[in-house]
Amino acid sequence: MITLKELSKQLNVSVSTVSKALNGSPEISEATAKRIKELAKHLNYQPNKIALSLKSNQTKTIGVIIPDILNRFFAKVLYSIQQEATNLGYNIITCISNESFEKERDSLKILANGSVDGFIMALSEETQQKEQYDHINEVLGNDIPVVLFDRVSDKLDCDKVVGNDLESIEDAVSALFDKGRKHIAFLTRINALSVGKLRAQGFMNAMNASGYGLNKGHMVALDKSKDIEEQLIRFFKNNPEIDGVVTADNISGTVAINALKKLNKSVPEHVSVIGFTSKTIAGLSEPRLVAIRQDCKGIGRQSAQLLVDRIKSKSQLNYQNIIVNTTLTEGKSI
Repeated sequence: MITLKELSKQLNVSVSTVSKALNGSPEISEATAKRIKELAKHLNYQPNKIALSLKSNQTKTIGVIIPDILNRFFAKVLYSIQQEATNLGYNIITCISNESFEKERDSLKILANGSVDGFIMALSEETQQKEQYDHINEVLGNDIPVVLFDRVSDKLDCDKVVGNDLESIEDAVSALFDKGRKHIAFLTRINALSVGKLRAQGFMNAMNASGYGLNKGHMVALDKSKDIEEQLIRFFKNNPEIDGVVTADNISGTVAINALKKLNKSVPEHVSVIGFTSKTIAGLSEPRLVAIRQDCKGIGRQSAQLLVDRIKSKSQLNYQNIIVNTTLTEGKSI
């Protein structure tokens, strides 16, 4: 790999002159700068990023920690973070916690040792269950900025990018009321997560405000270790009055449609269903599921912009809580 010293030797100028020319310094004449840049390009000169980071005290690298790379939502947010980070002149290092508190903690510890300028992360399920955030507070205490997205905690003072989880479920329930539905069920596989709790609260708010009242027996926390369809068939058999369904996670909506069909209940004639998932997964059911869709691109872009702004400002004040709205996709399940 060609170095600044080798470039200066071939051009018969000082290392300082080469460095200034490549960085656009007005101190170097246009002719000399042109000659230096042309040779650097010809020899495929690449700046030493380690040396640059030592000089500027910045790595120009962001650490991203997500709970599950197989989850379509996190994969799409990660892609958007990488795109925006590249646009802003930053690289990313990605770690997968696999919903483990220990892996999340270890990833932070390794990368916080001078490898990155800041972190973008969604909390693991185990971290939210334990409500243990010392590892993140330690990073924040060392003046390393952190932006949390989607899964966040009020116990952490940092920037956050979230969806309008509570309001989107309230709107979904209202949409079912508009269709004449009165006995609405809420299905969730994420009741331990911050987003799951907000979505459940949105359902309770909407039902309590409706005049029909809240039947807590219609709120079902599904066991992820057991067959979801079997659980739903049993629930619908035991609650034949159900005429509307809202789900909080990316799978339960399509599974609910299949369970209802096996009970000879037509969707949407007998039961209307709204899920919380992507357009792709919504299209896997027949009829096509009406879905609350998160703006993955917007969440990723806002997270990257927020972190880079925080890195550049070096401020630990006035943390932001950015809300990225969802949309209700078209479908035939209501």
